[in-house]
Amino acid sequence: MSAHRLRGAAAIVGVGLAGCGEAPGRTAMEIQIEAVAKALADAGIHKSEVDGLLTVSAFATSPSLLAAEYMGIHPRFMDTTRHGGASFLDHATHAALALDAGLCSVAVICYGSNQRTAHGKLKSMAELSPYEAPHRPRYPVSMYALAAQRHMFQYGTTPEHLAEVAVAARKWAQLNPEAFSRGPLSIEQVLSARRVCDPLGARDCCLVTDGAGAVVMVRAERARDMLRPPVYVLGGGSATTHLSISSMHDLTVTGAAQSGPQAFAMAGLSPSDVDVVQLYDAFTINTILFLEDLGFCAKGEGGAFVANGGLAPGGRLAVNTNGGGLSCVHPGMYGIFTLIEATRQLRGECGERQVADANVALCHGNGGVLSAQSTVVLGTQASL
Repeated sequence: MSAHRLRGAAAIVGVGLAGCGEAPGRTAMEIQIEAVAKALADAGIHKSEVDGLLTVSAFATSPSLLAAEYMGIHPRFMDTTRHGGASFLDHATHAALALDAGLCSVAVICYGSNQRTAHGKLKSMAELSPYEAPHRPRYPVSMYALAAQRHMFQYGTTPEHLAEVAVAARKWAQLNPEAFSRGPLSIEQVLSARRVCDPLGARDCCLVTDGAGAVVMVRAERARDMLRPPVYVLGGGSATTHLSISSMHDLTVTGAAQSGPQAFAMAGLSPSDVDVVQLYDAFTINTILFLEDLGFCAKGEGGAFVANGGLAPGGRLAVNTNGGGLSCVHPGMYGIFTLIEATRQLRGECGERQVADANVALCHGNGGVLSAQSTVVLGTQASL
């Protein structure tokens, strides 16, 4: 079987973070543009060369226009695909398509939010079907709690298994000086934390932080001559299955079961080839569901897979090595941070948390209430 046209056609050549944790007194756009400036400096590219811009916002109705104006650029390709935290993984695939088609030469993917210091805690949202609203669910945690409860009933998954996910994320965060939450966290502390929506407690839920991230992509031929080792986009896939949780066909199976095989087929790889995994862990159940649906373990075996420190440093699979949305950063939409951490891992820049000999990384984003899923497989020169 011949290689897919897009496999390795484009690469990430720069990444940047800004305002992660708390950025008091700063707007979401200010920290976003700082992240872009850092990513461009990382790539050694001037902003005047940026002619592709892919972004979404939690507050702006025309986020690409706003970001372009702040940057003082006039891109010829823009993409504001928005379905929550999955958006940025789709942006990476879309950028690869645009670069390959010659629609742009330098593409920037970016996002920023000052959710913690400007807005505080998340509030219930109106994206509820008329069949759900009378039950007054707490959006979105109630929906994820349904999935967790069903998985526990159907497969015997336990609260301890969910707690393993949170503890593993914290152990990685303790190796990451940029992570927001780095204090000790035990299984017992997760289990005894305040209940939010049974069976999920406070430590089963992601952080609420500020933060911004940016990624710079170019075509492969240019990437080989950049400042940093290029990280190639090997494959991408996406799937949407519902908007409302009441329309989800099976609470234990997400669209990752479609997006993952698509991405692996394009990359010509399988889960066994992956060295490091970055998943959107808005809630602890997400990690278990995605590991199953992406093929790292069989359906129903996610609990056993994460048990006994399976995802922690030194475990069977390196997952969310920055600490994830549970312990590192979560400014409303986390997806772009999976791309940034994967890039750093494949470039060997992660210090104490560096995964040895990492050549292939899987990034996965989730949007809505397990509604939209997007998967990207990244690799070093050695993976081509």
